[in-house]
Amino acid sequence: MAHKMKRMVANYEKEAYKRLAKYQVLRDLDIFVIDNSIRESTVGQLRGHTLENKWAVYDEVKKCGFKHTIVAAFSHMTRVDDVFVEQLLERGEDPEGLWAFSEITAGIKNKLPDTKTVPVGIEKMKKTGLCCVILEIDLGDGTYDFEKFTMKDMCALINKWNEWCYENLGPKTKVLINFRDLPDVMPEHADRAFEVTVMLANLPTNRRPFGVIYEEPGGKTLPEECGLWGKYFRKIMDDYKWKGHLLIHVHEKYGYSDAANLQTLMDGANGIWGSICTEGAAMGHASSCVTLLNLIRLGNKKVLEKYNCSYLRRAAINVTKITTGKDPHPKQPVYGTRAVDFIFNLTPEEFDLASFFGEKAPVRITSLASPEMIRQHMIDLFGEEEQFTLQLAHKMKELILEDLRSNRKEEYMSMVGIALLLDRAGGKLSVKMRDAIDKFEVTSPHSKFLIAEVRKIWDEWDLQDEVRGDEMLQFDSFYNGFMAPYFSCYRCNDTIKALQAIDMDSDGMVDWNEFELYLKWAINQYPETQTVEELLDIAFRKGVIPAMQDEFIKTQ
Repeated sequence: MAHKMKRMVANYEKEAYKRLAKYQVLRDLDIFVIDNSIRESTVGQLRGHTLENKWAVYDEVKKCGFKHTIVAAFSHMTRVDDVFVEQLLERGEDPEGLWAFSEITAGIKNKLPDTKTVPVGIEKMKKTGLCCVILEIDLGDGTYDFEKFTMKDMCALINKWNEWCYENLGPKTKVLINFRDLPDVMPEHADRAFEVTVMLANLPTNRRPFGVIYEEPGGKTLPEECGLWGKYFRKIMDDYKWKGHLLIHVHEKYGYSDAANLQTLMDGANGIWGSICTEGAAMGHASSCVTLLNLIRLGNKKVLEKYNCSYLRRAAINVTKITTGKDPHPKQPVYGTRAVDFIFNLTPEEFDLASFFGEKAPVRITSLASPEMIRQHMIDLFGEEEQFTLQLAHKMKELILEDLRSNRKEEYMSMVGIALLLDRAGGKLSVKMRDAIDKFEVTSPHSKFLIAEVRKIWDEWDLQDEVRGDEMLQFDSFYNGFMAPYFSCYRCNDTIKALQAIDMDSDGMVDWNEFELYLKWAINQYPETQTVEELLDIAFRKGVIPAMQDEFIKTQ
């Protein structure tokens, strides 16, 4: 048995080494990036990019150290892109790093391309002064009738406009050929893509394109197949000693995109083109932020030297906000808020994502959190307090588990959430904690409206107090204004304990800030709350009344 186990371990180690050896390519890769944040991130959005948006995205990209940026896709109509390009050149931006898309034909009729009219994209580039063009081609039967317009005709058309670019866009001209519809082509007509690549590789060295790029626009192709395309494109280029770039761009649908990017880079591509964030058509695409971070995580030092990698995450977050008006999804890999969390314990990972980006990893308080994590989270939020002991944190952990067993789903990450948990566990909501929570902002307009309505009720009862406008209510005013529906009499023991739970500084009065804590907690936990009555009901039934329990414990 021991001999058999030893042999199995040896076989496993041998196979693990063999399988993981391919990732050495990613460690050594000198990756080339063309950023497409300006164009890609606006595709499929309900609101396009304004001129101001484009500048904001461009500036974020520049901070990452990217030297090549796609800035326009020209059409017959004057678009924001036209004005943006003019402003870029007026500002003195280097045109050698500014790219624009152009169709390979000015139009298609009856599945036959216009082979005579100069495509509007390259024509506008000549007028504006851009010299780096991405010629987009389709090779599928859905676009052209290859019985009438043969592959020989297609190669001639590509060569014609490639030559036109070198003749008309200046001495610094660069051309990339984009295979736009490979998923429709490669299963049955791979010869078409290979024939075009061979034609390009056979051009004189001063007319060869800067490289070939391709995309998987539907997110349906398996990573191994995407990589196989790259492997054979690279083989052709190597066979003809064409040292051009080969770049990949993969859209998302079934969860393959990031893996497809990495697989293609291992199989022959030397770069990527895409946005810094995932925003884009349909479900988005593999972002440069995530791809580059994976190379770094695998030990690639060239990426660190070439780009400002510590800014990648911030740029991805900012471009997402510029594009959508919102933060990235919390669970977005690398640059979502939860990507840098500590979940189970306080031991950093071998590759610490938070430290790499210069951020402090927040401690996520869930049923998996240890007492030490709970204690540390309280210290992070409120500073050191004598009551923040592991014993108290252990009681708080037990309450979290009890809540789940009781089918009560709460959050304990926010200041308000953890403070109420502490109170229920027998801790004391100190004045220091209250002051910190007072700075906690309620952001949604509806939530602000509900709290403002409660404040109006508060102010009405404040008029009956001896001292008015002091942000406090006497106990009898507070009882009559808010507690009566939940406690049968003012002098009953239950009522006194409830008042003590709210009176954090034990001054015999209820401060607005003390009461507002429970309102903020209720809004934070139950954002679907519609009315003032619902808000008060949640605050008392789920906040104040459970907090009474530790007041009973203290007096026993």
